[in-house]
Amino acid sequence: MLKTLGKKIREFWDRITRKAVRDWLLSPSWFGYKWVEKETVHDYLGRTKHVKKDKVYETVHKTETVKNPLPRNIEKRSELPDDRGWWGYSFWDVPARTSGETFMATLPDCCVVPCINPDDNQFWVTILNKDERSLEMDQITLRPWNMELLRSAKPAVEIEKATWFLERVFRNHSHWITSHLPKLILLKERDQLENVIFPPPELRTTVIESSFEILNIDPDKYRTFDHTRPLKVKELTVVEKDRFRPELLQSVRNTFCATPGTPHRRLYISRAKAKRRLLINEDEIWPLLEKLGFEKIFMEDLSFPDQITAMQQAEIVVAPHGAAITNVIFCSPGTHVVEIADLNFPNPNFYALCSAMGHHYWILNAESVGDMHPLEKDLKIDPKEVQSAVQKIIQ
Repeated sequence: MLKTLGKKIREFWDRITRKAVRDWLLSPSWFGYKWVEKETVHDYLGRTKHVKKDKVYETVHKTETVKNPLPRNIEKRSELPDDRGWWGYSFWDVPARTSGETFMATLPDCCVVPCINPDDNQFWVTILNKDERSLEMDQITLRPWNMELLRSAKPAVEIEKATWFLERVFRNHSHWITSHLPKLILLKERDQLENVIFPPPELRTTVIESSFEILNIDPDKYRTFDHTRPLKVKELTVVEKDRFRPELLQSVRNTFCATPGTPHRRLYISRAKAKRRLLINEDEIWPLLEKLGFEKIFMEDLSFPDQITAMQQAEIVVAPHGAAITNVIFCSPGTHVVEIADLNFPNPNFYALCSAMGHHYWILNAESVGDMHPLEKDLKIDPKEVQSAVQKIIQ
């Protein structure tokens, strides 16, 4: 009886406190950040009177739907998987995919909450606005680890002005190149780097460091964040964009490949040295590719500038699904990209990337092997399928 009564009292208290935060705008900090509401930047600006949208908001690129070609080995759109899964869009969506708006907004009294998830050592960030609501942006959202940091005893770092461009897992190769470099280049082109918050040295990968060097940016001249402390900013500028916006992705190639390459190499990107998603019958496939003039490369053995050079020189790239395919962003338009992937767990990101970059994309369906999460499974494919696709390209 007492247990039931206690449960009802807790449920009643939860309803009241959540309503107080949502409807009466009481601070969620009073309740241990248990009830943090979420809203988009547009929703926030739409409901607030103290912020004039026309003075703090700028559209850089409008929302636009672009027609993209089907993969070269697919005859009908209906053959493409329509499972949106984790990605929010599917292979079926890419031929008429809508690129979201690119905008910049400067908001008052925000709190940036960067943290590292102790379970997998990955970076996550949320941004609370003036009313302590979480701003829902691309790859930026409220996670339990952010709330843990908010509840910690460490005081926030307080500054007057800042520009925030980082999203979740920025140390991931693919996320850095397609999500972060486009925003950094945009800010540099607009001469708006002055207040940018950079990752601290201990959180920078060799690719990130090399990117700064190529862009002629010295991150040590800028403020960095501390992932163990929130950052309170009187005037925070945020940048929102679509991850596969063609103009932004092409700016990466234009910036990093100032000297055009001469496409002449046929490259096979091997994952034999990777810890997961191996192509387990690569030994059957490689001899066929080698006879067709392919070189086998391991991206992890190349410096970032050398990776860029290799992609500039590629006329055909064949690779099993993995972050290394992201480097086709540096290939010349018209490069043939053949991805080997499990379409039972379809990830359309590289199809969208190739479409944005003007490449000829091919998707070969592989069989997944193993009893683990789909992201961890190895791949196996009929060697003749790979050989057949490549022979159609070189005919």
